[in-house]
Amino acid sequence: MSPRRVAPFGFLLLLLLGLPPARPAAAEERPYVDLELVLAVDVSRSMDRVELEVQRSGYVAAFRHPQVLQAITGGLHRRIAVTYVEWAGIATQEVIVPWTLVDGPASAEAFAARLEAAPIREAHGTSISGGLAYAARRFAESGVFGLRRVVDISGDGPNNQGIPVTGARDALVEAGITINGLPLLLGRAGGFLDIRLLDVYYEDCVIGGPGAFMVPVTDMAEFGMAVRRKLILEIAGLPARPEPARLVRVQALAPRIDCLIGEKLWQNWMNDN
Repeated sequence: MSPRRVAPFGFLLLLLLGLPPARPAAAEERPYVDLELVLAVDVSRSMDRVELEVQRSGYVAAFRHPQVLQAITGGLHRRIAVTYVEWAGIATQEVIVPWTLVDGPASAEAFAARLEAAPIREAHGTSISGGLAYAARRFAESGVFGLRRVVDISGDGPNNQGIPVTGARDALVEAGITINGLPLLLGRAGGFLDIRLLDVYYEDCVIGGPGAFMVPVTDMAEFGMAVRRKLILEIAGLPARPEPARLVRVQALAPRIDCLIGEKLWQNWMNDN
């Protein structure tokens, strides 16, 4: 699967979002890792407290799972660097667990324990573009040189604040960053900002870069398994292959949904109120 083509204004967006251009082949004096991974997690108030807790516990459990540890230690350098950030509206992004070098059970447990102990919060708004830009800027703080750089972004609705999500996506791809998605399809589309085809929206408007893929979640009971499977694919650098139930879907080549649908729904609501 070839990476998405970048819009002509992609380089300008790199400057506007404060992102570095794609890195040169020669590494700086930094330790090598197989992967630099930003886990960018939605904490908007469209999710209730129970769902936020299940989401957090799913990531905690994943870093304690032997299959994830096996993937981490099975790479060329046998280690990854990971950070966990939360996002909601355009002005709401925060690092919850800073960059951590994970190279075995002890460091994985340290990451999981720190994440487990952090307070769970919630905030207004859904700015996927803001979350992507914030996540991408974190790579300058990693202190390592990853063979791959990935932003793993979750969310339960379309972008409705900030720049269009496709602009942010294209800027990250231009910088050599792959975006994978974890759309939460919880079967309650009916709110004024909800859409029924969130999986298609993530495929066509959010994910991007070489090997980009997504794992839709249709029930919070599936969340822990979905996170674990997604992390294993990301860490191992494996191509995503559809399961019998189509758990993982690969990126589409052309949009099948309006990538400004969230902004239009928001504007319609504003006009009616």
